[in-house]
Amino acid sequence: MLSDLFIALYIACAGFVAAGVLGSFYQLLTNQPPRFNFPVDSIVGTITSIAVCLFAGPFIIMRNAIRGRRIEGRPIGWLVASSTIAGMWSMCSGLVVMQFALGLFGIL
Repeated sequence: MLSDLFIALYIACAGFVAAGVLGSFYQLLTNQPPRFNFPVDSIVGTITSIAVCLFAGPFIIMRNAIRGRRIEGRPIGWLVASSTIAGMWSMCSGLVVMQFALGLFGIL
């Protein structure tokens, strides 16, 4: 039981790390932080933005929650709710990342 909890925590951490790396890489390429509102200039740009939002979502949520708490003075409950949502999202995306990594390792 406790080992299952540690595995879930590890997967959530892997998902959040992947979100941070992807969000930082996006910011490096575009000189602007990733956001949930994406431009609809072209179909390729839209699909790329949706993919970035899918995997960098926890990073975007936590960045906005921390900024909202510091700058706008939002209540602590807002930060806790945002952290919970980002944690669950990280677990889902971490599961995809880990399955991809294990599949890639199995091929090699």
